[in-house]
Amino acid sequence: MKRKPPARRRPARRRGPTRSMLAAMGALAREARERAHAPYSRFKVGAALKTRTGEIVTGCNIENASYGLTMCAERVAVFKAVSEGLSDFDAIAVAADSKRLTPPCGPCRQILWEYCGDVVVHMVDLKGRTRTLRLSELLPMPFDASHL
Repeated sequence: MKRKPPARRRPARRRGPTRSMLAAMGALAREARERAHAPYSRFKVGAALKTRTGEIVTGCNIENASYGLTMCAERVAVFKAVSEGLSDFDAIAVAADSKRLTPPCGPCRQILWEYCGDVVVHMVDLKGRTRTLRLSELLPMPFDASHL
């Protein structure tokens, strides 16, 4: 009796936020950007972090005269969310006004990896340009607890 070969399974698709959800998150990040405290650099950034259940937490950059104590918008959003007991994030939108779309900086990428994993990163500017990547594309060799 001839056996059938096992059926091939398609790899599961990563489900992420819809285009309309990313657009809404971009709008929230732009709103958060308006609350930024950036008297030294004048470079305002806003972020909107989304949980898989749909809760969104925003953040903006908050500068300090010592610069080293400045908090980026992405970290503000992550720390606000974690302090409120939220977890299981699937996307973050980052808004800035610059010639090129602004991705999270290195320290923010590390924090995002630690607390959010390989989330969708949606970058927007004030002119309507957007680009969406996974965090693993921005941070291809992350340092995490597996190295400890």
